Amino acid sequence: MDKLDEIRALATRHAGVKHPGMSRLSIFSITEPTELNALVYNPMAFIVLQGTKRTFIGDQVFEYGPGQTMVVAAEITAMGQIIEASPDKPFLAINLDLDPAVIMNVVLYLSETPELQMQPGFAFSMANAELIGAWQRLLAMYERPKEIPVMALHLEHELMFRLMLSPHAEMLRQIAGVDSRLSHIRQAMAWIREHYTEQLSIEDMAAVAGMSESVFHRRFKAVTAVSPLQYQKHIRLQEARRRMVSKEADAASVSFAVGYKSTSQFSREYKRLFGEPPRRDAVLVKAIAEKGSK
Repeated sequence: MDKLDEIRALATRHAGVKHPGMSRLSIFSITEPTELNALVYNPMAFIVLQGTKRTFIGDQVFEYGPGQTMVVAAEITAMGQIIEASPDKPFLAINLDLDPAVIMNVVLYLSETPELQMQPGFAFSMANAELIGAWQRLLAMYERPKEIPVMALHLEHELMFRLMLSPHAEMLRQIAGVDSRLSHIRQAMAWIREHYTEQLSIEDMAAVAGMSESVFHRRFKAVTAVSPLQYQKHIRLQEARRRMVSKEADAASVSFAVGYKSTSQFSREYKRLFGEPPRRDAVLVKAIAEKGSK
């Protein structure tokens, strides 16, 4: 049994389980392909153990499967779907929400490198045996819960160290840097999410990041693969979808609540992102959610 087989067995036994001492670690097991869904990634590290996932970020498409990792450095808007999964061979993956303080503790022990040009806020790579082993040891804490208070943080440090030796190193350094270029872009992203219903200008956003408008626009798109105004639109539409599904609200009232002045523009942009008009999409999403809860 190789390392990937061993970690698959661990993930299968503990899928869906959350331990209070490891609250940022999640194990996913999905038994069938899914529809394309909009989402916002938080800074995280993710490894696929079985099956295949497809992710759309901006105009880029990524497919990744067993042994491949995805690291996200900022709150990226995306579309994602599971494309390979079955009851016999479910899609299996592990997700760890990243803590900048943990990354910084590792960075302090490594040699300094000059800050590079702004890079995308996401990346994919194939995990080597050492990185898979670090994931396995962290996940194995579920088998020995009494050890979690002492060992979990040490094993997370090991995982961050292995990621720092991978192609994700510079991105992780950016996450850890409190005054990095990425941190300034993330401040603007957070501000957009807080004020998404308002009519925002590039000038306002750039001011929050402490950059000129041209530099801000260029760096924002380098990180997120979309423009600042597209990012705001995605946040609006995802919130609109949530409200329509959870509150069963009508499209007109929701469109105004999330900042649209025109219901027809809202409907056009909603369909462009989700593939269906608002009301029909809400019915379909709710039906899928009810099916999954049975």
